Amino acid sequence: MKAEQILIPLPAPKPPEPLFERPAPAAKIKIDVRRLSCFYGSTEAVKKVSLTIPENRITAMIGPSGCGKSTFLRSLNRMYEMVRNARIEGSILLNGIEIRTLELTQLRRRVGMVFQKANPFPKSIFDNVAYGLRLEGWHGKRLSDAVEQSLRRAALWNEVKDHLHKSAYDLSGGQQQRLSIARALALFPEVLLLDEPCSALDPIATARIEELLHELKSTCTIAIVTHNLQQASRTADYTAFFLSGELIELDETRVIFGNPARKETEDYITGRFG
Repeated sequence: MKAEQILIPLPAPKPPEPLFERPAPAAKIKIDVRRLSCFYGSTEAVKKVSLTIPENRITAMIGPSGCGKSTFLRSLNRMYEMVRNARIEGSILLNGIEIRTLELTQLRRRVGMVFQKANPFPKSIFDNVAYGLRLEGWHGKRLSDAVEQSLRRAALWNEVKDHLHKSAYDLSGGQQQRLSIARALALFPEVLLLDEPCSALDPIATARIEELLHELKSTCTIAIVTHNLQQASRTADYTAFFLSGELIELDETRVIFGNPARKETEDYITGRFG
């Protein structure tokens, strides 16, 4: 008589480990990005990235050059539409509304942008800040008050209040960058995107910008791309690490820099590559 064969069930295969653990939101979600891919022609620069950006917080994007972080940032107010053969797949929701359903000028009013290099217009300090407001029909005392308020929010008013009609080109590099921020703030955007805003500035000007960001986040949601890891650790509430077009890890900044979950993140922030 044959011995009865005993079958031992094999354990079920483990599901694939997620690329990152999404942190529990500490605030209302302002921007919700779902499986976003960004293309330049046939080249996929950002690959199915999903993340959330909380309201009234600073979220930093870090990673080596060419990892897709600036492309990702610029997709948040459809800057890719200015690039030939650029397109996106996936979804970007602003307060639950898909941004591609919004009229472009309306979106750019709600989601402002400051670039790596300060780009003042060849106009006076006053006219730089007033430019967008005039397009919206502002004039007279209402316009003057709004310009002053924007310069105050950008921590520049006390330095320029007696020189408002001088050329913006007379300002220092750090002042020009704060002027660019004031111009972006003039229409009270809900979100402010900053792409390497301090890369061309000295440490003193950089510190002023960082102080300014801390003040602004009480009234504005901020997303910033930076190569400066110390800047990300000082300023951001959340940090997202990108590599080769993918989001590797997203968490509170203290976790990313103190106890990252992914080896790639640890290698980058400790200087082993990048």
